[in-house]
Amino acid sequence: MTTPRFTILTEGAFGVETAKTAVSAIRYLPGRVSSILDSTRPERTVAEAIGFGGDTPIVATLERALEREPRPDALLIGIAPQGGALPDAWRPTLVAALESGLDLWSGLHAFLADDPQLSELAATRDRRLVDLRRPPPKLPVGTGRAQSTQALRVLTVGSDCNVGKMTTALEVRRVLEMRGLRTGFAATGQTGILVAGSGIAVDAVVSDFIAGAAERVTIEAAAGADVVLVEGQGSLLHPGYSGVTLGLLHGSMPQAMILCAMPSRPTIYGGNYDWVDIPPLDEVARWYEAALSWARPDTPGRVVAVSLATYDIGEDEARRAVEDAGLVTGLPATDPVRFGAEPIADAITARLASACASA
Repeated sequence: MTTPRFTILTEGAFGVETAKTAVSAIRYLPGRVSSILDSTRPERTVAEAIGFGGDTPIVATLERALEREPRPDALLIGIAPQGGALPDAWRPTLVAALESGLDLWSGLHAFLADDPQLSELAATRDRRLVDLRRPPPKLPVGTGRAQSTQALRVLTVGSDCNVGKMTTALEVRRVLEMRGLRTGFAATGQTGILVAGSGIAVDAVVSDFIAGAAERVTIEAAAGADVVLVEGQGSLLHPGYSGVTLGLLHGSMPQAMILCAMPSRPTIYGGNYDWVDIPPLDEVARWYEAALSWARPDTPGRVVAVSLATYDIGEDEARRAVEDAGLVTGLPATDPVRFGAEPIADAITARLASACASA
């Protein structure tokens, strides 16, 4: 999948938590983001708004976005809201983008190609509608085949949704590759697919085939690799998304897991789940290991490190949170964006050495 040059639509929602697709494109697709389209932001640049991203401009209108040189090739919908519906107020902008010669890319659950107005206009204008979340046909039921990979399988898991599971995997991949390890990345969400250029969004798969989808992307990404990092989704604790998490866990059959969490968040994210407390991280780690042990009782996978998202707290508080996470779990801990992913990479390297020794 060739990545075009994007203007990214985030109208009224540009932020680290509210526009994950946009923010990840800025971080992991350097040079491919022409502008952010959001008339509600007073800042002039992305860096002024979120603290990184350089001088990529925030523009108020599509016309301003089209004036950028080189001109963008596509408009990307930069949010992935709960439920995944297309905001009605955004339709005129999408229509105008197609009429201006742009392709449309989306990670929503509502597929653009299934929209009569947009699909007809795209066909008339010879434009592409790319639905990152659309699953491939004829997915299998999971059968545990991922256990056959030669690569060490590592899954990012979470105390909650939206705590940096994809970011952790990509930051750890960068460090492992710098150390000379062949490292695959199995994308299982719309934003990971955007960054990697391939994958399957498991939250758009019929429930019977979630494990099979996870199995497929794990095996494909593990080919020729020493380590395969599988992008996690949701959380076993989350009342809304736990089913996706369990299917992914049993489909990828990880030998190691990285537990991701956000220290400032005491209850489950989303506004409707503040009645669900997030327990101490050592307890969360035991739950993941137990859930995996149902399928792998002889060779259970273990949580080997902790990754924290601390972007919403000060540095001193973040360092204390990392130290506390290490003390509570007895595991290496870090914020891989703020403090580097090396402690997690060390834990994975040690697990790889152990797996090779026992093979």
